[in-house]
Amino acid sequence: MDESTLERFRARLLQMRAELLTTDDTARDAARPVTLDQSSVGRVSRMDAMQVQAMAVAAQQRRALQMRGIETALARIDAGEFGVCQSCGEDIDPRRLEFDPTAALCIACASAREKR
Repeated sequence: MDESTLERFRARLLQMRAELLTTDDTARDAARPVTLDQSSVGRVSRMDAMQVQAMAVAAQQRRALQMRGIETALARIDAGEFGVCQSCGEDIDPRRLEFDPTAALCIACASAREKR
């Protein structure tokens, strides 16, 4: 992969990381534990708040997973391994990388892993 393409992917990954960090900062409050003081919050409202809190925690975990993928992809760029399947060593289809620049596996290896 040529240097300008790698730099384009690096810029995109850095932008994705910045967006995740911004989202994580704004969503942090929603993931805080719900207070169980029934005098200030009714039972149904508290249940709703607990559901919202659980969804926020799940979203926070997904963002952490995405962040690890981004950091790993940036490390692969630095190591000269970006765009190469981590399993078979073949080049990853550029269309796959355009769709998901964090992809570490080619379609065939990703499909095989999913089947297991």
